[in-house]
Amino acid sequence: MIICDTHCDVLYTRVFQPENKPVVTPENLQAGGISLQTCTLFSGTDGVEKYPYEAGIKQYREFRRLVEEENWVQANSPLEAEDGKVRYMLSMEGGEILEGRPDRVEEFYRYGVRMIALTWNRENEIGTPAKVRSEGGIKPAGWDILRVMAEHRMAADTSHLNEEGFWDLINKHSQPPMASHSCVRELCDHFRNLRDDQIKAMIDRGGWIGINFYPTFLSPDGRADACLIAQHIDYICQMGGEKHVGLGSDFDGIETTPIDVETPADVPHILAELRRRGYSESDVQDIAGLNFIEYYKRLGWNS
Repeated sequence: MIICDTHCDVLYTRVFQPENKPVVTPENLQAGGISLQTCTLFSGTDGVEKYPYEAGIKQYREFRRLVEEENWVQANSPLEAEDGKVRYMLSMEGGEILEGRPDRVEEFYRYGVRMIALTWNRENEIGTPAKVRSEGGIKPAGWDILRVMAEHRMAADTSHLNEEGFWDLINKHSQPPMASHSCVRELCDHFRNLRDDQIKAMIDRGGWIGINFYPTFLSPDGRADACLIAQHIDYICQMGGEKHVGLGSDFDGIETTPIDVETPADVPHILAELRRRGYSESDVQDIAGLNFIEYYKRLGWNS
């Protein structure tokens, strides 16, 4: 089975938080049957105020070291995912790394970045995060960046983006957007989660949603397990999104984890819960990874 996880912060942890032991390791990924682990280049918590580009470059250099010295295998797209092998694809979290420059998109594309979360929790040259305010759409520099992203078939990631920016992507961007690590607002009323109309728009537009494993986004009381992750997945499936949902763990970027999904090795617990709920093996395979691959085909990736 191909299993894809669309978000983790292992590179930031390794570079900037060496006191923390990462849970995204080759051993845990192999144990969980993960085929494709997306590793983000995180801008850091200071937004445009310090040096987000330099932070991204430091994480990329660590990734290259892992490839060259520890045999991590880089994937250039999700279509390279294979059952029984672990590959790593790069993303970006916090478009301030680009410093408002479309040529930076070209640079990070060459490095292998295949999706960009346009904001983190601070406003930048592209747009405004949900944490700041719901108003304020994609900025002029953001549209310039998005045009270059579309030329390179890079996914526009709405996780962290505010509502007006989200609807700009749905209604005006040439490519269907995705949310790499977001949950269902109807089940947990958090500003980071997607409302029903947003979920429906993602489905209708041909987008994709990766369910975040952070208990704060899964449950109002901040407690969660594999059953609750499956509930968020099931909610989207019941809305007609069975081909548009998957896994976006946020491992190494979350302070707590579900009680029975503490590392990538535990991801099979989620799949087992989906089976218990009556999902067919074909449905489980779609949710585990094939839906994500099909989303990239809709972006124009053929190999």
